[in-house]
Amino acid sequence: MKLPYESHLLRIFIGESDKVDGRPLYEVIVEEARRRGMAGATVLRGFLGFGANSRIHTSKILLLSEDLPMVIEIVDTEERIQAFLPDLDLLVKEGMVTLEKVRVIAYRHNADVSSVKR
Repeated sequence: MKLPYESHLLRIFIGESDKVDGRPLYEVIVEEARRRGMAGATVLRGFLGFGANSRIHTSKILLLSEDLPMVIEIVDTEERIQAFLPDLDLLVKEGMVTLEKVRVIAYRHNADVSSVKR
């Protein structure tokens, strides 16, 4: 797949404890993005943050939180991301979703995928 130079970045801010049918929400979102053939997705785990309720979520040992911030980033064409938004809206019950234009400088993969162990 080739991404256009002018693409879009979808950023989804949720909590680590957010679930869909008992499964981590971040996994459900990434799997749905892959099923749709989107260019890629990355999940980042934060060690400190707060959201709309202003409650601090931290990995500090004295203030241990089991609901650390999670950010899912997906870069793809505007059309694919727009098509994904209605389903994403049904999945994300609490959190924030942002969208911005980005310039894709490089999007490469190893051509020899036969050496990848599964």
